[in-house]
Order: sequence, then structure tokens, then C-alpha cells
Amino acid sequence: MTIQIPVIESYRGNIAVHFTFIRDNRFYNHYDIIEVPYSNKRLDIEFETFRNKLYPGEKEQWKIKIKGKQGEKVAAEMVAAMYDASLDQFRQNTWYFDIYQRYFASRYWQTQSFTTLASSTLKRDFDQYYPFPYQTYNSFNWFGFYYYGGYYGATTSKGEGRKYHRYAVSAEKEAPPPPSETTGAEVEDAKMSIPSVKAVDITTTTATVGFIPPGKQEVPAKADLSGIKARTNFNETAFFYPHLMTNEEGEVIIQFTIPEALTRWKMLGFAHSKNLEYGLAENELITQKELMLLPNPPRFFRENDLLKFPVKISNVSAQDLSGTAQLELFDAITMKPVQGILTNEESRKNFNVKAGLNTIVSWKLTIPEGIQAVDYKIVAKSDKFSDGEENVLPVLSNRMLVTESLPLPIRGKQTKQFRFEKLINSSASATLRHQQLTLEFTSNPAWYAVQALPYIIEYPYECYEQVFSRYYANSIASFIANSSPKIKAVFDSWRNTPDSKALLSNLEKNQELKNLLLEETPWVLNAQDEKERKKRIGLLFDLNKMASEQEIALKKLIDGQASNGGWPWFAGMPDCRYITQHIVCGMGHLDHLGIKYIRTDSKIWNMIENAAGYLDDRIREDYEWLKKHYTAQELEEQHIGNLEIHYLYARSFFSDIEIKGKNKVAFDYYKKQAEKYWLNESKYLQSMIALALYRSGNQKIPNDLIKSLNEHAISSDEMGMYWKEPVGYFWYEAPIERQALMIELYNEVAKNQKAVDELKIWLLKQKQTQDWKTTKATVEAVYALLLQGNQWLESEQLVQINLDNIQVDPKKMDDIKIEAGTGYFKTSWNKNEIKPEMGDITVAKADEGIAWGAVYWQYFEQLDKITPHETPLRLAKKLFIERLTPSGKVIEPLTEKLSLKVGDKVIVRIELRVDRDMEYIHLKDMRAAGFEPVNVISRYKYQDGLGYYESTRDAATNFFISYIPKGTYIFEYPLRVSHKGDFSNGITTVQCMYAPEFASHSQGIRVKVNE
Repeated sequence: MTIQIPVIESYRGNIAVHFTFIRDNRFYNHYDIIEVPYSNKRLDIEFETFRNKLYPGEKEQWKIKIKGKQGEKVAAEMVAAMYDASLDQFRQNTWYFDIYQRYFASRYWQTQSFTTLASSTLKRDFDQYYPFPYQTYNSFNWFGFYYYGGYYGATTSKGEGRKYHRYAVSAEKEAPPPPSETTGAEVEDAKMSIPSVKAVDITTTTATVGFIPPGKQEVPAKADLSGIKARTNFNETAFFYPHLMTNEEGEVIIQFTIPEALTRWKMLGFAHSKNLEYGLAENELITQKELMLLPNPPRFFRENDLLKFPVKISNVSAQDLSGTAQLELFDAITMKPVQGILTNEESRKNFNVKAGLNTIVSWKLTIPEGIQAVDYKIVAKSDKFSDGEENVLPVLSNRMLVTESLPLPIRGKQTKQFRFEKLINSSASATLRHQQLTLEFTSNPAWYAVQALPYIIEYPYECYEQVFSRYYANSIASFIANSSPKIKAVFDSWRNTPDSKALLSNLEKNQELKNLLLEETPWVLNAQDEKERKKRIGLLFDLNKMASEQEIALKKLIDGQASNGGWPWFAGMPDCRYITQHIVCGMGHLDHLGIKYIRTDSKIWNMIENAAGYLDDRIREDYEWLKKHYTAQELEEQHIGNLEIHYLYARSFFSDIEIKGKNKVAFDYYKKQAEKYWLNESKYLQSMIALALYRSGNQKIPNDLIKSLNEHAISSDEMGMYWKEPVGYFWYEAPIERQALMIELYNEVAKNQKAVDELKIWLLKQKQTQDWKTTKATVEAVYALLLQGNQWLESEQLVQINLDNIQVDPKKMDDIKIEAGTGYFKTSWNKNEIKPEMGDITVAKADEGIAWGAVYWQYFEQLDKITPHETPLRLAKKLFIERLTPSGKVIEPLTEKLSLKVGDKVIVRIELRVDRDMEYIHLKDMRAAGFEPVNVISRYKYQDGLGYYESTRDAATNFFISYIPKGTYIFEYPLRVSHKGDFSNGITTVQCMYAPEFASHSQGIRVKVNE
């Protein structure tokens, strides 16, 4: 029987047909999908001109024709992109577009009238299986070759094998010759993919460096290589054109210059018309030359490392090539040749490579000290062809940067003597190397807040607390620049210095390189040049830049806010109540200072309202949990904790946002708890309670609380006013944040300006180098110092300072410039000028007032000589080699008896012991230059009951842990050995980010990779 169903226009997107009938008392049911595609909505994208092989750096033009399914001309718009296809190894990139509805059957016929009966067989000893002996033979692992050969055995009653026949079958396609050198990094778990070959007999030809076969003409060793252009543009994206229009013929012209990398490129295209007709295109091409240099540089160099720098030379031409390769190394800052890096090595090497094969040339490098980055240039030339590559690698120090500081506080009409004991005794260490000695002085404590702003903005990690800190710092910077024309003029003068262009170096031209150096040795670059420091602060206060940075940070905050109104610590983590409260508090600070009018910005206000609703819901959940587990009488006891108190404080900034329904009942309950049990809390939480109650109209308890604080306060001529409380490891036990909150309390509630000034003295005393140890502490300190401190920037008080017999009078020294209207000055001595005697310091102030200053001594100690340091956090780090054995994978500890070779898989095992619960832990594991990470994608992980965020960087792997219970934890991750040599593997450090005095580090390790 034939059933005809006419297909009409409305059936596009598929139709379903169901067949149901009954025959011989059996029920039959069948359905099928008839595909009716949207062929009327498809566009054909055709390349009229396309070359799949290009030279690197070549200009190219493609002509692409877009037409309908009937070949008609179509007016369309196209987006096209091309990128390095190797990026797909990290995450596959494809374009997909399908907006038209597809139909799939969702109904079916069934019946209860016709059922099926089943039968079963009852049996016992019915079809027993009798095993018989058989013979098996070992076989070769051909690694993908289509070669079938060997012996097939037949079995006999005695289990003996009998030989039948042997044969071989060759594959159809011919594969390129195998490379001359294969490293273990190309083999993972004994699996290897090798293309098929045409013949069974394969001869591998390996080129030998420095050997010229008979009959070949040797290229002179002094061949002229100066005219060879080195490839420098290694962009991973070739182009992205979002708006390409067709001409009258329906053609799109794409013009571009391909980057200079030797690789395979993937092109994606998408075109659509006004009627939503669309088409997708995908194509690939490669960039190559007849003679190609393929260096394998590490991600970075480290001082005193010894490594072998390999370069593969590929010959894809049809003839054998002989020639000369040359390696040149320059200081990337000065572009002067680096001396001593090629130890006992010639910069030129002869090579010989047959057609279609590769060879390896390599140079032994000894990385010297005192260079921040190396520019390497490799060129090769044969009779007809040449190639070259030039790039920059950072050089990390093999020493741990140590910063010692000596604060120099002084009050009016005083002369004080200071002794920098560690500097005075520095000559006792033979390996200690001075880096810089910096003296800074200012009569205005608010300048410490100004100097801390770049630190907040440049902090390299992307958690939402620090994204908010960047927004916070840019907002404060905008406020300062706009509120004081005198200060803005100073910043403008720094930014517009005539020789500011001379400060641009190769480091600044390579932004990723700069970030790496800032991350690994942040204060070396920060204090290296006074003009550079001023330029960075001046650029920070560029109004256009600040506006742009604020918008970027605000967008990240808005995008990162969860649908329930909360923020996580890092993307991918669950929403975090404390982080959300911290951001709400920070927005309240900006509003309280008059820096940001939160309520007039709809985007920010909507964000705050959602966050407040989230926090109200969490406080209600706390209250409902109490009601479920306690009686009405037990609820009168103390049940308020640090998170609830922090909530009351955060909510006090935005009391005009209504607390609705059951949330209001919970809010009132915890408010009464705060009024009743405030005396049981720490000084930090007491201050939060006082401010929250004062803003709600309760003045009695805040005043009583201030009286209690006055009774327990300690006052010192040097330290100012503070409280002696044990330093903890939770956020509510942090000393900097506690002191900042005290300043807010005495300013707003007590209105005691003298006490505020005394509190600021202690806060400034805690400042080491250019930060308050963490971004959160810096944010709170900046806020506290700006309270009632806007006029401090007008002070011009100066002091006289002597470092041993060196008199530092900024008015009489040509190399020191006093900032107009501020009195701030800063001077430094480089490593060759530092003497131990400079630790004897005299400071004199002739008139009334207070002045602040400090001496910062920075020096390096060798990583390999660092011994373990323990606190409540204890670290142990070991390296293991993973081997493949007949019994499976095993790992062996790396010792002097075990040798590493290129391609080995190394397992890093870090053991972390914690003797108490802690929050917000940062663990950083440094990596040798000869190792490559396997886990290159940063992600959130969970193992053994511990959740953490793993972030892989160029020189280290970071682990961020929001909460870690007491116990012992093991972190493991794999590395690949990529280079031969002798490397420093650095150390592993761990620190509680919000209680930085809890820190520990492992011992230094060196690793050797043999020939």
C-alpha cells in the first residue's frame, strides 16, 4: 500500500507520520520523521579565490561569493574571523546558527487490548560449556600503521599452536617522513599516533649538525646573515571583521596580512540577509616556508639557570639544504648584546637537512644576573632560502626579594635617632645582594592612601573582591583628582613630563611580559625608577583612563552578580555571603564619602538593591533555623555571630532600602541581639554594632561602647592610639580593618578629631613598602584615611634627615623634587650605592606637627638557600617522576640517583597542614623554566572535601581556597619536562590573604635534566 503525503511550505522544520494497524490479533505501531529542511533560508558561501598555503607576513585577498540556493544574487552581511587552529586544543571554537524551529515526534499510539505473553525455559545441566585449551601469541604494537602480519595459530587437543600463513597489507595513503627527533613529550601513556605509510620498509634519515655529506657544497661559516628578516608578529588571531557587505555581484572582498607564525589557521564565516537567510563557512590554511625555523623557548628564563635552547629546522622543499644558523641574544631594555650567556658556545652552527625532513640545532645558555628580559633572534640561511624569528622572554630572579622597612615617625620639635639593625649587619651574609634603599617622607598621611591605589588596581587576580577593589580605587582616584585642582596639576605634570616617552621599553610594549614580571617581582619594577613610579600614579589619575577602568570593573561586578543577588569569591564558586556584604559595605563607603552618589546611578542602585535583598534573605534563613532548633525562651540567649553583625553594619549604609515581610522580623531580632550582647564581642565587631545602632537612631549604646573602648585603649607617642588584641586568622580579626573601623567610629559617633588623628598614626605605622598587605586591608585603610582628611594634602612641612654622614635635605638636592603643596619627597639609592653604615639615621623636625616616613631596604637572597619556614600553616613539597611499568603507572621520588629527561612527566605533590580552621588561603607554587604545565585551563576544583580555584600562570601555579578546615591536604598536578639543563624550581608559599602574618614557605629545589 502506498500513502502519498504532499509536502507544503508549512511543513518546513519536519513532520512526523504515525502508522498503526492490527493484523492477526497483533498490534503494530511505527512512526517516522520526515525531514523538511529550511532550504529556502540557506545561503551558499563560495570561495572564488583561496590559497591554502601562504608565506608568513604575506598580504592576501579573498573573494567570497554569497548566493541563494538557486544561484541568485543576494545582498548579505558577513562576519569573518581567522585564528591559530592550535587554540582549539584548549577549547573548540565553532559558529552555530539555527533559529528555525525543528519538530520531533512527541506523541505515540498505545493499546491495552493487545498484550504479549512471554515464556521461559526451565533447564538444568542442559547446555554445559566445556573449556578447551588454546594458544595465544605476543603481537607487536604498530602504533597506527596499517600493517597486518604475523602468525595465526590453530589449536589442538593438547593446546599446541600450528603455523598457517603470513601476509602483509600496505595502506593506500602516503605519509610524510617521520621527524628526525621525537621527544617523550609527544608520547602520552605509551600511545602514539603515526600516519599510515605506503611501503613496509621505512628508512629514517636524520640530519647531523655540523656534518656536510659528500657531494654537497658547504656554506661558508662566515655567511652574511645580517639581511635576513626575522619574524616578530606571532599574534594568534589573524583578523575579525564583523561588518562585511556584499557588492552588486554578491561578492565579499577580504583583505588581510597573515601573522608571521608558522602554523595552521582556521577561518570561520557567517553570512545573513535581511530575510534571515544564512550560511556558514569554515576553511583552513597553513603558513610555511621552504626553510623554517621552529624554536622551542621556555616560558621564561631564571637567573643562574643552565639550559639547552633547541631549534628545529624544517625543510619542506624538494631538495636537500645546507646552511648556517645563528642565535643572537640582546638585553630587551637596552637592546645591547648579552655577554656571557653563550658559555663556550659559538653563535653560529652549520646544518644539513634532507628534503622533507627536520634537524635540530641547539645552544647551551647560562642565564646571567641583572637582566630583566632577553630578546632572542634566530636566523638560518641556505643557498636559496632563509628564515628567522625574534621574540622576548622575561628573566626572573633566582633570589627571593626581601623587603625590610624602618618607620621614621616624628612629632613636632623633636630630634630622633633610628638604627636599621638588619641593614647595619648585612655584610655578614656572603650571598645577600642589595637591590635598592628607598627613603620617603611626607607631612600628609593621606598620601599613603594615594600611593596604595595603583597596588589595588594592578593586583593580578580576578576574584570579585578585587574587581570591586579596582572599582573602589578608581572611584577614589577620580574624587581626589576632581576635588583638588592643586593635586591634579601635580599629577598632570608627572604624566606630561617631556622625556616620558623615554620610559617606554620593550617590557611595556609586551603587556603580558610586564604582567609576569610585576607578578613575580612586583616591587623591583615598582621602585626601580622614580620617574616611572610618578608616571604610573600620574597615569592612574588620567580622567579618561579612570572612567574607562571604572566602567570595566562595574560591568564585571554586574555580570558576576548571581541571579539571587550574591557574588562568589571567584567565578564558578557558590555565592559568598561575606564577599557580598564586603562589596555592599564598600559601596556604602563611597556613598558616605560623597565620592559616588549610589542612588542616582540606576545600574549601581539596582545592583545594591538586589544584593540587599540577597542579604535580607540570608538573615531570614538564619533566624528560621534558630526558630526550628530553639524554644522561645532559648531564643532570648545570645545567637548573634560575626556574619550577622557584619550584615547589620552593611545594611546601615542603605537603610532606605525596605526590608520586607519575614526578613524584617529577622532583622529586628538580630538588632535586639546586638543591643543586648555587644559587650561579649571583639573590638572590631563592637565598632560595627555601634555604627549600625547609631545610624538606626540608638545613641545610648554607641556612647557606652566608646567609653568602654577608651578605657581599654593604649596611647603611645610613636604608635598613637590602638588596642592590644590577639591577631586572628578570620576576617573579623584583621588588625588593619579593625583600626580603620575605629577611625570611622570615632569620626562619626564620638566626633573626636584628636582621637581620629591618633588612630591614623597607628594605621600608618602598620604600612610596609607600598601596601597594607592585602587589597581588602588597603581598601579599608584608604577609606579611613580620607575621612575628615581632605585638607591634609595642603601641608608643606619638611624635615631634615641624615643617613650616617649623608644629609638628605630635599630643598638642597638637585635629584629630589618636592611635590608642590604636599611636601612629599622620595629618593632612592641603587645597589652599588648602599652601605651598611646608612642604617644609622637621624631625623629632626623644627616646628609643630606630625611627619611620617620610612626607609625601605630591598635585597635578594638565593632561592636555593631558603630554608622552610613554618607558622600554623606548614608546607612540604616533593617532586615525583611518573613511569610506565608492566604493572601500570608508578611514581618515584625525584632524587639525585634518578635522572630527568625531556618528555618525562613530573608530578608535583604539595602537602599542606593546618592546625585550625582558616579562610581565604592563597597557595603559590613556583615552577622551573624547563617545565611546562599540563593543566593550562584555570578552573574550580573539588577533592577530598576541599573546594579551591586552580589558576595556572607562566611561572607558577596558584591555588585559592575560600575555607579550609583543620587537617592535612594534598595537592597534586602534572608537569612535562620540556628543556635540558640545570634549573631552579623555586619555592612554594602559602598565606592567609586576610591575615597575612600567617604565612609559610617550603625549601628551595634545583632540578637537572640530562642530555
